[in-house]
Amino acid sequence: MSLILISVFLSVFILIWAGYAYLFAEKITLSNRLENIFVESAPIKDGFDEELQAKFADRVIKPLLRRFSQAIQKYTPIRKRDFIENKLDYAGRPFGWNSVEYLTTQYAATFGLGILAFVLSQIGGADLRNTVIYTLAGLFGGYLIADLFLRSSINNRQQSIEKALPDVLDLLTISIEAGLGFDAAMQRVVQKSSGPISEEFGFTLQEMRMGKTRKDALRDMSRRTGVADLKKFIDAIVQADQLGVSLGNVLRHQSEQMRVIRRQRIEEKAAKAPVKMLIPLVLFIFPTIFIVVLAPAILQIMETLGK
Repeated sequence: MSLILISVFLSVFILIWAGYAYLFAEKITLSNRLENIFVESAPIKDGFDEELQAKFADRVIKPLLRRFSQAIQKYTPIRKRDFIENKLDYAGRPFGWNSVEYLTTQYAATFGLGILAFVLSQIGGADLRNTVIYTLAGLFGGYLIADLFLRSSINNRQQSIEKALPDVLDLLTISIEAGLGFDAAMQRVVQKSSGPISEEFGFTLQEMRMGKTRKDALRDMSRRTGVADLKKFIDAIVQADQLGVSLGNVLRHQSEQMRVIRRQRIEEKAAKAPVKMLIPLVLFIFPTIFIVVLAPAILQIMETLGK
């Protein structure tokens, strides 16, 4: 029982510490810089005293997480890691995760919630059957939390890119027709727009400045996002660049096509809205209406039959 309580304490402590580090990242970075300045000006102690001067997270938490990550990296198949890396690229690398860090977070949430559910069931006096059910539910729920978060991040990011793509194509078209080159037009998109698509264009420009060809950099952007509309646009740009076709005409045609596709998606969502509204109508609104309308009549009938 003591081992279980210690495990629960460590799991909750790690989750709280991770949330604190994410919410106050800027303040922590500033305090670390100030601390480094004071440490560099102060005399350095050797041996055990120098080790004790380090933070508790650097001395205890990070080594434990590092060993856990090494074990996960050792026993996780390469195909699974590559699959998770692609998913993280689609999601925009939330928290700067790689595949090992994501799996570490997922397993920590799985075991943490499972142990927490077990302890709470024991405190509540549940029998063996309910304890097993609650523990399995906690394990399953902890495993799903990270997966649902990743899927939600992927959907939100891809929808944001699809929504902003026609406007970005209009800006590219206007910039190229005004006399700018394609690279300069991409830089204008980075300056004038925001969101995931602006970040992707900025990263693509950085790769091109580092020596990667335009074709390869654009292909990598298509691979990182996983958006079909953006892939069509990049294929058209690459083909026009290879054939020597005017990019202005290609961009204008792509912009018009993307706007048609966006309008069709909006019409599709509008057509699905009445069907989706049936569930809350049947479960919540219709019963309330029936109670308000029929309750007086039912009461009168009951009174009449009682007489």
